[in-house]
Amino acid sequence: MPDHRPLSLVTGASAGIGAAFARELASRGHDLVLVARRSDRLHALAGELHEGHGVRAHVLAADLADPAAPRQLVDAVHARGLRVDWLINNAGYGVPGTFEASDWKVHADFLQVLLTAPTELAWRLLPGMRERGHGRIVNVASLAGLVPGSAGHTLYAASKAYLIKFSQSLSLENRHSGVHVCALCPGSTWSEFHDVTGTRALVGKLPRFMWQDAQAVVREGIEAVERGEAVHVTGRVNRAIKALAKLTPDRLALWLSARESRRYRQLD
Repeated sequence: MPDHRPLSLVTGASAGIGAAFARELASRGHDLVLVARRSDRLHALAGELHEGHGVRAHVLAADLADPAAPRQLVDAVHARGLRVDWLINNAGYGVPGTFEASDWKVHADFLQVLLTAPTELAWRLLPGMRERGHGRIVNVASLAGLVPGSAGHTLYAASKAYLIKFSQSLSLENRHSGVHVCALCPGSTWSEFHDVTGTRALVGKLPRFMWQDAQAVVREGIEAVERGEAVHVTGRVNRAIKALAKLTPDRLALWLSARESRRYRQLD
């Protein structure tokens, strides 16, 4: 364990799972670096965490769609004399509709935020963790990365599948270094995610037993990465879905995915 108060950098910290990670880690005595585009929300959260837990919460507003943002973030952290013990790669969103319905710039920004930024942040912060012999990296993926792709939100499941494989490899490479890496795979989670993508009415048709709150997801994720799990699916329902998906023949699985896409995905 570090000989100082642990410092966690959380991307997408202004709401949802990211804010839940910040609150849970603060309750466990971590200082925070809070990263998101909305600086007003970050400052409000920083004040809440300091008031409630006595921790320091540094605010770094950044748009991870900017290719320069990961390097600038790490440079800003180092310029403040900080060293990151936990990296929570949580920033993400969805692009509703079919692949050709959006301009390429929309897809390029999505890939930068969901793929390139978390990969680069891990690359830039991992050496310090290895040198100190302790670190944790949580890549917030999704159950979507473990089941057949859907029609609509074309790149979402693909990006989450990448994070899962990336986390597995990074976990294996660092298993003797004191650094644990975990892909956290929640299913449907109560957050602003579906409001931002404009799909709240569609996903609201899902039965309530399929939903988890963000705090429960986060607690499972922290416990999983501490245990050294490379991939963790949250909730018994989601773990059952993953198991069934592995046993279902591909043709049937894709037919089921097509049927569910029409019910819960925006396809125009």
